[in-house]
Amino acid sequence: MTPRPVVLFTAATTAYAANVALGSAVALRLVDTRRFRWVHHALYVSTCVLAGGAASSLLWSRSRAGLALLPAALPLTAVAHVSARSRRHPLVALSAAPFFAASLRRALQEQHGVP
Repeated sequence: MTPRPVVLFTAATTAYAANVALGSAVALRLVDTRRFRWVHHALYVSTCVLAGGAASSLLWSRSRAGLALLPAALPLTAVAHVSARSRRHPLVALSAAPFFAASLRRALQEQHGVP
């Protein structure tokens, strides 16, 4: 059974939001992840895999929401190469937000028949 695109866009956006929330909490020193940094890395990998799955809906469904998500591949790729201790890391990571929001909005509109 093929998943509905809106499910993948919701999952990808949720993983991205969770990753941003955790990264922000660490940056603000509300959470200390020194002993379990892998959680942030696991969320990052989950976000990338789910975003890839959502964008792949361009190939196997009529949904065009993937077009709005494709540009997020650039910051998602770049953030892995920017030091987490730099000021650029959160800026690069947050630059993907508009694409996740736009793609989820589009997927929800398509599900509800809104042009």
